[in-house]
Amino acid sequence: MINDFQMEKNLLVLICAFGIISWTACGSSGKKAAVVLPPTPVNVAEVNHAPAVYYDKYPATVVALNSVELRAQVSGFITGIFFKEGEVVQKGKTLYEIDRRKYEAAYRQAEAGILSARANFNRAQKDMDRYQRLAEQDAIARQTLDNATATLETNRSQLAASEAALLAARTDLDYSLIKAPFTGRIGISQVKLGAQVSPGTTLLNTISSENPIAVDFVVNETDISRFANLQGKAAGAQDSIFRLQLPNGAYYKHSGKLIAIDRGVDNQTGTIKIRVEFQNPDDELKDGMSCVMNVLNQQSGDRLIIPYKAVTEQMGEFFVFIAKDSIALQRKVQLGPKLRDQIVIMDGIEAGDKVITEGIQRLRDSGKIQVGAPPQTK
Repeated sequence: MINDFQMEKNLLVLICAFGIISWTACGSSGKKAAVVLPPTPVNVAEVNHAPAVYYDKYPATVVALNSVELRAQVSGFITGIFFKEGEVVQKGKTLYEIDRRKYEAAYRQAEAGILSARANFNRAQKDMDRYQRLAEQDAIARQTLDNATATLETNRSQLAASEAALLAARTDLDYSLIKAPFTGRIGISQVKLGAQVSPGTTLLNTISSENPIAVDFVVNETDISRFANLQGKAAGAQDSIFRLQLPNGAYYKHSGKLIAIDRGVDNQTGTIKIRVEFQNPDDELKDGMSCVMNVLNQQSGDRLIIPYKAVTEQMGEFFVFIAKDSIALQRKVQLGPKLRDQIVIMDGIEAGDKVITEGIQRLRDSGKIQVGAPPQTK
C-alpha cells in the first residue's frame, strides 16, 4: 500500500513539473509573437491646390472649307493648259481649254438660225396685222385670218426654239474653257495637252481653298451638349479652347474656333463630327493632313495635385496613403487627368494632407511610419 501511494505521489509530481515546463515554453513563445516591428521609413508630399490646365485629345483631319473636282462638261481634246501646278489661282482664271472649233461653229449656226427664225416671225406678224385689218372690214374670209394666226404662232415657237439652241451652243462654247470657280490652290493636272476628255467623267484637277481652313474630328454623342455650348461662345472666348498638334508633334501657332456640328449622329459608331476653323496664312495646314485636336477639358482650373507615384491600384480602384500622427492611413481617391509626373485628384483627400510618396510597398493601413528618407539597400 505504501509503495503504491508513493508511486502515485511521484507520478503527480512529474505531471506538475511537465505542465510548468509547457507553460513556460508557451509563455516564451507568446513573448516572441508580441515583438513590435519598427516603423516604416517614408517620404511625404503635401497636397496643394494648383492650376491644372489639360486637354482632351482627338484624332483629326485637315479639310478645305471649299474643294472642287474640275471635270469637263463637253467632249474634245485638251488644247490649252494655262496654270502652273500647285499655284494659287484667282477666281475666274482660265485653267484648261478644250478644242473650241466645233463649238464656235455650232454657236454661229445657232446665231444664223435665230436670224432666220426672227425674219419668219416678223413676216408672219406683218401678215397677221394686215389680215386683221381686212377682217375688221369683212374683206377676207375668216379662214384666211385663222391661217395667218396659226402661221404666226408657229413662227413664234420656232423663234423660241432658235433662241434656246443659241443659248445651248453658247453654253457649250463656254464649257470649252474650264475656269477657277473660286480663289484657291490647284493641284497636279490629271491630263496633258492633247488628251481626250469626256463630259462629266474625266477628272482634270482639284482646286481647294486654303485660308481659312478647317479641321474635322469626331466625338461621342454624350459630348454633344458640351460642344454645343462651345459653339455658342464668341470667337475670342474660344481662343484657348482648341489647340492643334501637327504631325511632327509641334503645336500650331494659331487658335481655332468651332464653326459647325454635323447634322446627325452616326448610328453605327455613336459619334458626331465637329468642325473647327483655323487661319492658315502661311499654308502650313494642308488638305487631308492628319493631326491631333486638343480640346480644353471642362475640369481645368484650381485642382488638388499630387505626385503620380503616390497612387496605388487595387482591383481597379485607386488609393493613397496619408501620413497622420506617425500612422499611415489608406484613402480611396478619384483620379483626374495625369499631368506629366503629377496627377489631379478629384475626390478622396483634402488640401494640407500629406501623401506618402516613398516606401509605399511596405505599408499597410494604420501601420506605423517614420517620416524621412528610406534606408538605402546595400
